[in-house]
Amino acid sequence: MRFIGSKAHILNDINEILEPHLDGTEHTFVDLFAGSNVVGQFFKPKFSIISNDTMSFSNVIAKATIELNTPPTFNKLRSAGINNPFQYFQSVDVNKYSGDFVTENYSPAGTAKRMYFTIDNAKRIDFARTTIEMWKCKKLINRDEYYYLLDALIQGIPFVSNTTGTYGAYLKHWDKRAYKPLELIPSEIIDNGQNNKAYREDALKLKESLSGDIVYIDTPYNSRQYIPNYHVLETIARWDYPKLHGVTGQRDTSREKSSFAMKSKAKEAMKELFSSLKFKHVVVSYSTDGIVPENELIDILRENSIDKEVEVKRIPYRKYKSKKVNPDTSVEELLFYFKSKNSIKYVEAKHNPTIYNHSSISKARKRGAAGFIKSPLNYIGGKYKLLPQIFPLFPQNIDTFLDLFSGGGNVGININANHIQFNDINTKINSLFRYFQGKNPEDLITKINRRITEYGLSKTNQAGFLKFRRDYNNNPNPLDLYVLVAYSFNYQFRFNNNMEYNNPFGKNRSHFSEQMADNLRRFVIHLNEIDAVFTDNYFTEVDTSQLTQKSFVYADPPYLITTGSYNDGNRGFVNWTEKQEKELYKFLDNLNLRGISFALSNVMLHKGKRNAMLCEWSQNYNIHYLNYSYKNASHNTKHSGSTEVLITNY
Repeated sequence: MRFIGSKAHILNDINEILEPHLDGTEHTFVDLFAGSNVVGQFFKPKFSIISNDTMSFSNVIAKATIELNTPPTFNKLRSAGINNPFQYFQSVDVNKYSGDFVTENYSPAGTAKRMYFTIDNAKRIDFARTTIEMWKCKKLINRDEYYYLLDALIQGIPFVSNTTGTYGAYLKHWDKRAYKPLELIPSEIIDNGQNNKAYREDALKLKESLSGDIVYIDTPYNSRQYIPNYHVLETIARWDYPKLHGVTGQRDTSREKSSFAMKSKAKEAMKELFSSLKFKHVVVSYSTDGIVPENELIDILRENSIDKEVEVKRIPYRKYKSKKVNPDTSVEELLFYFKSKNSIKYVEAKHNPTIYNHSSISKARKRGAAGFIKSPLNYIGGKYKLLPQIFPLFPQNIDTFLDLFSGGGNVGININANHIQFNDINTKINSLFRYFQGKNPEDLITKINRRITEYGLSKTNQAGFLKFRRDYNNNPNPLDLYVLVAYSFNYQFRFNNNMEYNNPFGKNRSHFSEQMADNLRRFVIHLNEIDAVFTDNYFTEVDTSQLTQKSFVYADPPYLITTGSYNDGNRGFVNWTEKQEKELYKFLDNLNLRGISFALSNVMLHKGKRNAMLCEWSQNYNIHYLNYSYKNASHNTKHSGSTEVLITNY
């Protein structure tokens, strides 16, 4: 679509200034001032995208083309006899239709005689917009379908608008474009397999709660405010029937002015924007004729970059597309790249240099597990406390890391690898982690607290807990499961054979504490920084064909001689018996034959029981004895100690 300041023509330039600095571990890309969303759409095949803009019509485009990974199906509309809503909007005869807000206010049919659209196109816009809203109210379309339809309308309107490109004014004669009939063409949807997100927030506020790998920043650079220039699209997107004023029919945007487009505020806004950016890579677009002079902007960027280093790329362009270019007055688009000194990865590495390098144990890790990210789940058998002992025994320079029994994710979230696969047969937990991916942790915590308030959850309100558990089992969803676990006995995941959650109330103990919130926050932030995938396969069915000698497989199965809720055969999941134990040994032996490194966590002795099978099989490999026992584990009643081992083939 026609959009002032569109970066469609410099997408390759943006990629070229960014690409040489990437190390392959980048997962997230944030477009903080998204506009027409062409930048986010361009990078969507490579990254998980977060789009933001204060304009409603921009947010509509983002919800359709950024958030969605597959086109909606419109099943309910089909059942109602409308097989293709896009064709439906164009086929209905609107000649006898009186129109609505657009016809009255933006076409010659209205009292103001404004010439933004021909009467025919104005009526069709009204018909489509009111119908979309009606379908939503009648629940004939869901949220995704609503935005997908609205996106097609918003993106079709500029092709029939009687303007020069913006809507600050309309032409006093009819342009050829205006006579074209309105077309609603569904947008192409790119499936990147990620949980992408679209926000409509003040960038200065939103950036405080966002972190990740890459942020692209394209602020307004002159005194032209965007919403007044796109007020028609904004009104159609909001459909709020505003009071209009003036010859051009402007809506009141006095409270929506951007500080970046005001000479008195732009520089301070820039300083605030670039302070405390929690992103590793920062790319900035600006112009040599921007409100903030180039030298002053570079000073601001250097102040917030590592070692004050800022890369600059200049892209000449002809202002107003004039055929002759005066070298003295020519304007250049500017691209800046720097690494933020405030990025979470950089700050943590600065204070704890080995936190992302497993070649040695950092001082923090020698003191215990404090240097590691803790799973937000209290998962029986979790390896969080053992990480300082087992990580130094892991290989270096891992390409693909496969966590064969990932459970609560303590190992995978802390590993240093290019690609990480969390695999576990517990689909409930994996669904929860997939839900976390790409989410803003502060949004998650806000939603959790809303649920807690809604049901009055506390350490003592058993009735509220039981009602919440009942409602969850009737309509299960990942986030509610997490909240439910927070108020359950020992914070544990327990299901019956019908896959209904049945863990009892954690009276006087379990609740969503500040520590849980912090664990969740740290976990989700880092999850959004890594290339991670979650699979739900029985371990023998995991595809290992792509693994190479640079890969590493870690196995932490249920232990044959211990008892936990995950391996007793009564929780809706497969029981762990000698059959599974033998299958695992064979699986690991095959990896060894292919030259693929593996490590197996297990216990050889527990409460007087000896795993004879493990003792015999492990003689072919290296055995590392660990200093840990299960005497504090919740599923033990007698404390006889355990012999915990890590078995490796390297």
